[in-house]
Amino acid sequence: MKRLIVCLLLLCLAGREATADPPLAVAPFDGRQAKAHQETWADQLGVPVHTTNSLGMKLNLIPPGEFTMGSPASETGRLDTETEHLVKITKPFYLSEHEVTQEQYERVMGKNPSFYKGTNKPVEEVSWDDAADFCRKLSDQEGDQYRLPTEAEWEYACRAGTTTKYGFDDDDDVSLLGEYAWYWDSSKLTTHSVGELKPNPWGLHDMHGNVWEWCQDWYGPYGSEKVVSDPKGPASSDFRVLRGGAFTYQPGSIRAAHRNYIQPDGRNYSIGFRLARTYQAP
Repeated sequence: MKRLIVCLLLLCLAGREATADPPLAVAPFDGRQAKAHQETWADQLGVPVHTTNSLGMKLNLIPPGEFTMGSPASETGRLDTETEHLVKITKPFYLSEHEVTQEQYERVMGKNPSFYKGTNKPVEEVSWDDAADFCRKLSDQEGDQYRLPTEAEWEYACRAGTTTKYGFDDDDDVSLLGEYAWYWDSSKLTTHSVGELKPNPWGLHDMHGNVWEWCQDWYGPYGSEKVVSDPKGPASSDFRVLRGGAFTYQPGSIRAAHRNYIQPDGRNYSIGFRLARTYQAP
């Protein structure tokens, strides 16, 4: 009987090992490893790395992991609000490959408020409240939980394993920015159709430049903790977070760690958003 019990315990332990989660995506890692993390977690979860919803919006799986949020004191253009701290993203999620386009926004909301018109250009002139309303309506239509990414999720996805100023395959060369970002020197002071430039290692386009992107969080200073899991910002504030920079900004303002903020009802021609979708087990 004792032998039988031991055998059963061993079988249970073996089963647990067989279903154990893959390793976390702990930065730094390179572009090849970034894609491997995506594929390994997709296989484990039984979901695709890339998926497309009813709007034709492409979403990429972002695996859980750890990274240093913020910037070192030596980084050119750094702000005092970018205090470095270790962040753990404990749950996988999907993030839209591109900023929400004007066509996608109009199909859900029935209008296009953008100043720089173009079907495949990012929607702009949208407030945080507008973006949140879009998420609610699309969630109802699709039966999935769409939302804005948290500020930590946004920076983690933007970096994709990199630890430098910009999230393109661990390269800190500002001369390459024009290959990845629409900003002051490359944009000709207008927005551009999404996906025209190179993606980061997780297949995300325009994480730097084109339009600012709303995040879920209220804006405030980072906490004093050295290590945090799935931070969501302060409970309240007068402002919401913006990330990524825009086509009218200089390189220092489109860095991965750069933080901006505005009141949630604020709108202008340089502000848009991209969507996160909460992972739901199939």
